[in-house]
Amino acid sequence: MFNIKFYLVAVLFILFDIEAIFLFPYAVNLKSFKEAGLGNFLLIEMFVFIFTLVVGLYYIRKKGALEWD
Repeated sequence: MFNIKFYLVAVLFILFDIEAIFLFPYAVNLKSFKEAGLGNFLLIEMFVFIFTLVVGLYYIRKKGALEWD
């Protein structure tokens, strides 16, 4: 029988890994969006997305989900 912490860490890893995959198209298309005049919009959208990730990570740490005690 596995400890529930292993499952929780696996789910959190998958969640943040998928969110990192969502950032890749932004980075690839940033140059073409800048040429179209939408570079600032895309940059702000990326920062909002990253801010959401940071808030989620802060919440997870605050709840103690990453502690092995």
